[in-house]
Amino acid sequence: MNLKQLHYFLVVAQEHQITSAAKLLYTTQPPLSYQLKQLEKELGVKLFLRSAHGIELTEEGKIFQQYAQKMVNLTDNVQEELQRGQAGTLGNINLGLISSAGELLFNQAIKNFTRYYPAVTFQITEGNTYELTRMLNNGLLDLAIVRTPFNMQGLMKKKLITEGMVAVFDSQHFDLPAGPLTLADLGQQPLILYRRFAALFNDTFAHHGVVPFYAVKCDDARTAILWADQGMGVALVPASIAARYANKKVVAVECAEWQTTVQAVWRKDIKLRAVGQRFIAALPH
Repeated sequence: MNLKQLHYFLVVAQEHQITSAAKLLYTTQPPLSYQLKQLEKELGVKLFLRSAHGIELTEEGKIFQQYAQKMVNLTDNVQEELQRGQAGTLGNINLGLISSAGELLFNQAIKNFTRYYPAVTFQITEGNTYELTRMLNNGLLDLAIVRTPFNMQGLMKKKLITEGMVAVFDSQHFDLPAGPLTLADLGQQPLILYRRFAALFNDTFAHHGVVPFYAVKCDDARTAILWADQGMGVALVPASIAARYANKKVVAVECAEWQTTVQAVWRKDIKLRAVGQRFIAALPH
């Protein structure tokens, strides 16, 4: 039994005539009759009876018609889904996401993407950049939204946003200038260090001859902001994270070296599926 035989059977059952069915199928009567006989032989039952009105289904034929239609429909659905998956209009995206990148995804382009491709689903894994790039390299993610600096070896990228650092502090505890702060300004304050940028901060301070005092060290920018909001020091974090989480004073830092970029990354050695390519194309840049 094959799909061609099922299709032939359904058309004959609908037309009740071999001749008219053959015309619809763009074939001739002998090969069509042969295929039907082969189908009956394989099933071990008679599917058609000849009558004065043409060809009628037997009781077994009526039962088989229901299943044949379901099988053809299922095949059509599978073919459609495979084609949509190949075209990138259907599928699942395993997406790694740093906590500070969520706001970047809620833009009109992404809303349009989800509206145009409602059959695309997302599996979100949240973590820090190092965790997500490790999962990506281990094949557990299709792509990830991460923040520099990190090891780019073996990865492709798309830059989403580049931003500088800001200082977050409680103005009731710390009297700092209202304008952009210099490294010298920061060298006189108890700093809250987000370890993610320890090397960048230390190298820049050393280059400018500033000796920083780190009153608090932590592994999450949100923790740094929380401690700063409580008056424990001046937190140095990316501007977008401060805009999202800070409740106290936020002042820009005047330092060209303190730049960080949020990027979409995926592996070079694995061809990204069409659905992932469409998603990356929809990301802002």
